[in-house]
Amino acid sequence: MQYKEVLDFLFSQLPMYQRTGAVAYKANLDNTHKLDAHFNHPHTKFKTIHIAGTNGKGSVSHGVASVLQQAGYKVGLYTSPHLKDFRERIKINGICIPEDEVVDFVEKHQSIIKQIQPSFFEMTVAMAFHHFENQKVDVAVIEVGLGGRLDSTNIIMPQCSVITNIGLDHTALLGDTIEKITIEKAGVIKAGIPVVIGETHETTKLIFDKIAQDNAASIFYADKEYSIPVAMNGVDANQILQIYKDNVSHYPDLKLDLLGKYQQKNIKTILKTVDVLNEGNFEIGRKDIYAGISNVVANTGLMGRWQILGANPAIICDTGHNAEGVAELVAQIAQIPFKRLHMVWGMVNDKDIDKVLQILPKDAEYYFAKADIPRGLYAEKLKSEAQKQGLKGDYYPSVAEALRKAKKNAGSNDLIFIGGSTFIVAEVL
Repeated sequence: MQYKEVLDFLFSQLPMYQRTGAVAYKANLDNTHKLDAHFNHPHTKFKTIHIAGTNGKGSVSHGVASVLQQAGYKVGLYTSPHLKDFRERIKINGICIPEDEVVDFVEKHQSIIKQIQPSFFEMTVAMAFHHFENQKVDVAVIEVGLGGRLDSTNIIMPQCSVITNIGLDHTALLGDTIEKITIEKAGVIKAGIPVVIGETHETTKLIFDKIAQDNAASIFYADKEYSIPVAMNGVDANQILQIYKDNVSHYPDLKLDLLGKYQQKNIKTILKTVDVLNEGNFEIGRKDIYAGISNVVANTGLMGRWQILGANPAIICDTGHNAEGVAELVAQIAQIPFKRLHMVWGMVNDKDIDKVLQILPKDAEYYFAKADIPRGLYAEKLKSEAQKQGLKGDYYPSVAEALRKAKKNAGSNDLIFIGGSTFIVAEVL
């Protein structure tokens, strides 16, 4: 088989949440345990760090991986979804799994695939753990795909569990209240394993504290220990942060190469995770932290987070797609000087469309488009819903056409923002 044939098989034959939604979600770990047994429990051969949460888990995963790389560890990184190439999901020290290894894996294990009939995600987790074992990584940073308790990644026994925050997302699968979603995400908390929570909220804290106590797991709230009273942009546009720990300057002039203001929340979570690892059996120095935080993109290849794609007009994309994430983006857009705002926007059909549309700027010109996946919300429908919220614009037959029209209409002092869905950003990249 050629690599393209293998991708066609993975994408078309295996149920895939990114494409088809809830039908691909397995509400148990049966297949995962069967695959794990078949491969002789590869995840037990290396250390792991498990990262869950509604927003920011991808950025935190890449940030922790970057710091560990700088400290000299051989670091596996498993994340989802991918933006340009399937292989982005499985990396070692920022290098994607080779195409021939993807082909090999699928070819050699056809019998178990036919026997178990796993979902796309279950298969990909097995491939990642197999690759990390074969390449003898020291540690792997594992991002949860969806939820936590029943996610295929939740068979690992990590050195540290991390939950960035809780928001109302994937409510059809995880529950329609903050309390229900918190319980699902808290499923990554393991007996005796320390857990870092990124953001403190009264409702979720009660649940996290109780589950941690029941598991005799030490629990830490990153935003209670770390604060960033001063942040500015350097001449290279990177953020320069003054970071305090327990109200004392701890990381002065910490440079961050991720440009989204919302990353300041994620940095606190990364730093507290590093503290916990250092209290365990890791050795990560201050210079590793400074170098890791300032080189997240270079070290890991992270894309789609407040990524600048052009100038005159400015073109920026970001994968933020739920109400909490979009609110952060809108706040940052409001801080940017521009003459007119053009929004290339698309969403998937299982999100709270109205809640997101209510947040979006009313004074922008919108270019609605459907991502090229079955879950994509039809652009005509999105335009209709947006008009009810006072948003003005038109719909286009493709993301490429929407962006082309935005570029045609935009002046050199305008801003074009591309977002609403990971899959809209993926098509642009």
